[in-house]
Amino acid sequence: MRIGITGATGFIGRHLAAYASGRGHEVIGYSRRPGSGLQQPKQAPYELPETKLDALVHLSGESLMGLWTQEKRNRIWQSRVDFTQALVAHLGTWQEENRPKVLVCASGAGFYGNSGPDAVDESSPRGDGFLADVCAGWEKAARRAEALGMRVVTSRTGMVLGRDGGAFPLLRRVFSCGLGGRLASGKQWMSWIHVNDAAQILLKAITTETVSGPVNLCAPGAVTNAEFTQKLASALHRPAFFHAPAFALRLLLRGMADEMLLGGQRAIPRVATEMGCTFAYPDISSALKALV
Repeated sequence: MRIGITGATGFIGRHLAAYASGRGHEVIGYSRRPGSGLQQPKQAPYELPETKLDALVHLSGESLMGLWTQEKRNRIWQSRVDFTQALVAHLGTWQEENRPKVLVCASGAGFYGNSGPDAVDESSPRGDGFLADVCAGWEKAARRAEALGMRVVTSRTGMVLGRDGGAFPLLRRVFSCGLGGRLASGKQWMSWIHVNDAAQILLKAITTETVSGPVNLCAPGAVTNAEFTQKLASALHRPAFFHAPAFALRLLLRGMADEMLLGGQRAIPRVATEMGCTFAYPDISSALKALV
C-alpha cells in the first residue's frame, strides 16, 4: 500500500513509517519542517500535494504539554479539530482515483474524561472536560471523510512509551536522579502503550478493511499512577520517595493538572484484540524492562 503520514517527523510518525516500510509498504511523509526531506504542504499546512494514496494517517497536532492558557487551549483545538476539518475538505478536491481509501486520524484516551476505576472500551460514552471536548470534535471532523467514501478510524491514544520520544525520556531522567514519585493519591489510572505496539495497531487498522470507528491505542495492562511509579523506580533501581500533592499541581499547572495528571482512564484495547493484534509488551513491567 501507499501510505501518507502527516506528522511523519514526530515520535509516533517515525516509528509507524519505519514499521510500515519494513513490511513492504511505501510511505509518503509530510512535514512543515524545512530540510526534513519530506513532502511539504502547499500554502496552508493542510494542503497536501495531491498524489495517489491508499491510506492517510493524520498524526499532527499541538503538544498538550505546557500551561493551558486560553491561547494554548485555542492552539490545541485549532491544530486538531479545525486542521482536520480543513484537511478533509482539501481531500475532497482530489481526484477520486488519488484520494485515500482510509483515513486513520489520531485522537486520545482523553475522550473518556476521568473515568475513575471503571474500565472503558470503544463502546463507552465520552466523558467531561476540555480534552473530551477536543477529542469528540477531532473525531467528528475526521468522520466527515466518510461522505467522500473513505473508511475512517480514530485512534484513542494513551501515553506512548519509547526511548526516543514522548514522556519516557523525561521521566527516566527525573527518576534516575531519585526525584521520582507518585502524583497526588496515585490512584488515578494510566493507559499506556509501547511505541512498537502502537505502530503495529495503526498498520493493522490501515490494512483491515472491516475496521472503522474508534480504536483504543493502549496496552491491555493499564496501571495506577502509584503502580507505574513503583515499577519505573524498580526498573531503574532508584527510590521514588517524592510525592507531588494535588494542590501544588493544580497551582502550578492549572487545568492541565486535573485532566492529564490527576485524572485518567482505564482503557481496554478491545478492537485491537479483535483485529488479532498480539502485544509484544502487554504489561508495564515488560515494557519498562525493554526501555531501560
